[in-house]
Amino acid sequence: MKTDHFLRKSVILTVFTLLLAGCAPSTTIPAHTEYCKATSPQEIASLFDRWNAALQSGDPHQVVANYADPSILLPTVSNTPRITVAEKEDYFHHFLENKPSGVIDYRMIQIGCNTAFDAGLYTFTFAKTGATVHARYTYTYKWDGKQWLITSHHSSAMPETTEK
Repeated sequence: MKTDHFLRKSVILTVFTLLLAGCAPSTTIPAHTEYCKATSPQEIASLFDRWNAALQSGDPHQVVANYADPSILLPTVSNTPRITVAEKEDYFHHFLENKPSGVIDYRMIQIGCNTAFDAGLYTFTFAKTGATVHARYTYTYKWDGKQWLITSHHSSAMPETTEK
């Protein structure tokens, strides 16, 4: 009789435990389905070189081909944010008139899953005028499944400093 009582208690306890377990939140983590493109700081750094080569082509269409749709350009020598392809091409049409060429002076690159960030300082030299502009920059990139494209580009001239 004690065995029957013990067995019944054991069955009841097991059923109760299973019922409670069924009410508990699931601890199963959904499978991660996003594919993350493997990259390196060198590959991300080369994206500036690709963009700079497009600048030196003198063709605004080649430059704008580096930008994702949608993306934003906050340019160095314009107060107008450029969102559309036409707005970016308009900016680069004028910017390219002075034959710019950029050089990275300092950079920091961070890489995520299908995204990358390149920010720092660069200098532009304008072959037509001989002028130089020192500026801060930030590029964010996204892998679109085929290539890295710029999703945001901010550039601003360095504040002038004065000796006191």
